[in-house]
Amino acid sequence: MKIILNGKKALVGGSSSGIGRAIAIELAKCGAEVTLMARSEEKLKVLLSELDSSQGQKHHYLVTDFNDYESHKNNVTQYFDEYQVDILVNNTNGPQAGDILHKGENDYQLAFELLFQNAVFTTRLALPYMQCKGFGRIINVSSMTVKEPQDSLVLSNTMRTALVSWSKSLSNAVAVDGITVNSIMTGYFDTERLNSLMEIQAVSAGIGVEDIKKQRIASVPVNRLGNPQEYGYLTAFLASDYASFLTGAAIPLDGGIAKTMF
Repeated sequence: MKIILNGKKALVGGSSSGIGRAIAIELAKCGAEVTLMARSEEKLKVLLSELDSSQGQKHHYLVTDFNDYESHKNNVTQYFDEYQVDILVNNTNGPQAGDILHKGENDYQLAFELLFQNAVFTTRLALPYMQCKGFGRIINVSSMTVKEPQDSLVLSNTMRTALVSWSKSLSNAVAVDGITVNSIMTGYFDTERLNSLMEIQAVSAGIGVEDIKKQRIASVPVNRLGNPQEYGYLTAFLASDYASFLTGAAIPLDGGIAKTMF
């Protein structure tokens, strides 16, 4: 099976590093024209120069800060005034770690805008073109903590669960238009985000980061961290015609770590 996305246009959030970067690289390899979206213009320019353009694609980038909701709304609105997309990957940086007793109202509001409102607003801008064309792929980068919440990630647990629930409702509403909406439940991947969380955990536990990393790996049945490239493979499949009958799903990509069956 060869995934071909020639002629498809994709907008990938959080694509300057980590999972978002890997997704953008794989979509471009499959022939898609990719718009990178993140806040670091320097990193975006570097990746833009590295993306596969062997199918004649003209890639782009959009500088925006997901932590500034009002500014992001303006930036992405201007983008959709000029461009349209067939594939939308909703992915942002994560909110600050912390437990339920140490997060206040403002923390929840900021996390709501970061993880929920940004995705909802961008998706609504993308939908009219997809509906008109009779094709669309909306893919949310989520977390395994939606199924099994972690006490130290209360903001992420809460807001990602809201987005997955919203996406399920959306999938039912737009399925007749040839649009699929799916979420990926992310496990432990070898990224800057995970390293940052492990550093925080190490300080809290009073042990070394390498010890924390060994503990994480030991908890994964396949006995390793995920390679971001593997994330790109699944996203490319979900973006393709092969996945036209798959919608409304929350798919675990976690090396088997989740203990729940559903």
